[in-house]
Amino acid sequence: MLLDQVVQTSARVAATSSRTAKVAALAETLAAASADELEIVAHYLSGSLRQRRTGVGWRSLLSRPEAADAPTLTLTEVDAAFGELAGLGGAGSQGARQASLAQLFGRATPAEQAFLSGLITGETRQGALVGLLLPAIASAFAVPVEAVRRAAMFAGSIPVVAMTAQAGGEAGLAEITLQVGRPVLPMLASSAPSIEEALGRFGAGTPVAVEAKLDGIRIQVHREGDAVGVYSRSLDDITARLPAVVAAVARLPASRLVLDGEALALRPDGRPMLFQDTASAQAELVPFFFDLLHVDEVDLVDQPMSVRQAHLAALLPAELQVARLVTTEPGDAEDFSRQVLAAGHEGVVIKALDAGYQAGRRGAAWVKVKPVHTLDLVVLAVEWGSGRRRGLLSNIHLGARDPASAGFVMLGKTFKGMTDEMLAWQTERFLALETHREGHVVFVRPEQVVEVAFDGVQRSTRYPGGMALRFARVVRYRDDKAADDADTVDVVRDLATREPR
Repeated sequence: MLLDQVVQTSARVAATSSRTAKVAALAETLAAASADELEIVAHYLSGSLRQRRTGVGWRSLLSRPEAADAPTLTLTEVDAAFGELAGLGGAGSQGARQASLAQLFGRATPAEQAFLSGLITGETRQGALVGLLLPAIASAFAVPVEAVRRAAMFAGSIPVVAMTAQAGGEAGLAEITLQVGRPVLPMLASSAPSIEEALGRFGAGTPVAVEAKLDGIRIQVHREGDAVGVYSRSLDDITARLPAVVAAVARLPASRLVLDGEALALRPDGRPMLFQDTASAQAELVPFFFDLLHVDEVDLVDQPMSVRQAHLAALLPAELQVARLVTTEPGDAEDFSRQVLAAGHEGVVIKALDAGYQAGRRGAAWVKVKPVHTLDLVVLAVEWGSGRRRGLLSNIHLGARDPASAGFVMLGKTFKGMTDEMLAWQTERFLALETHREGHVVFVRPEQVVEVAFDGVQRSTRYPGGMALRFARVVRYRDDKAADDADTVDVVRDLATREPR
């Protein structure tokens, strides 16, 4: 298969707002790939290289050789070239790397050069998100989409799922299960504006677990004998950064474990530090766990929350567990929430006791409640500042994810809450993501997630979604989240229905 076929598919996906058309285009290309090509195709359509590191930085891409007139590069040739780049090292490697890169780009058409540059920098975004690739895999290889989704939860890799579906069909996908040492996609929580509404979603009188919501770094910890691995929300291996977490899990009385929790930095008085301190490389982070997916030979993923919590409580000392209350009473839940906030945490998560662990899903079984409205949105464009902000990118355009179109809906702008350090950082960051300009507005690839606090949602004829955030201000940039982790426009619409008219 020629690289051009993948590039053309990427362009088709980006050019249409129809989810059905996007899935169909992806499925067609996946189905056309041979067994030797499919892993490469799946990586490229999801915007990544098979080689995690190539040694090529964005500065190396500023000067490109003259492009080829017609496409001739095959996928296997391109993959081999990147494999060669990844293997270079030692004296003279920089020159060899530049020569190999020039040779590769010299055989690429303009469209292929642009696509390859995006893959190298990790900035390719053509709308082929997980939500599109999974149904595309199901369509390409005639397997149930739910079988694909479940396999993806445990594999943590779209290419692996695609290759398994091609080679083994539904039976092969069913063999992909939880394995200690291989991180799974984390279960996520939906949002509610109040304890009362969150409890209402579970039904009056239904017992629920009310847990402290810690403002730390999401961690998933695997232990196999003496080996302990710690993984981030995005499944990156962060073991070396968290020695205190490794030591705590190594002391537990079990030989095989998969734990889900948060790591955060504490002040001497035991209160949590600010997230910025938790995220700094200097802070020592300690773990707090709220879920247990596997212990020794017992797989708990499909077990009810109540069973997982019982195993967790039996295994962990109290100081390693997230504070939790099981109750049916709204008043008790409100009191617990006030205690959590007074302790310096950001809210609570209310969880159904009868639900299994829905890896990779933001379902109804977990509902987070925070006293201040915040949304994780995507920056769509940025405006050049004026006055003391002249020469800096300041006012950001905010977008919510739209699952129906796999695009984004703009909800307004803000320049509030930005420190001088943040302004300098975002100027560099967004210039690197620039796609084009219109006057003083710099449009960017929709990749950077920002957490925004706001006072409410109001009707607006100014924006296509008919809504705008009131008094939006930046809380922080979320480098731990990808654009497909951002909040959806449906969440915003739900908040809007509760605003006074």
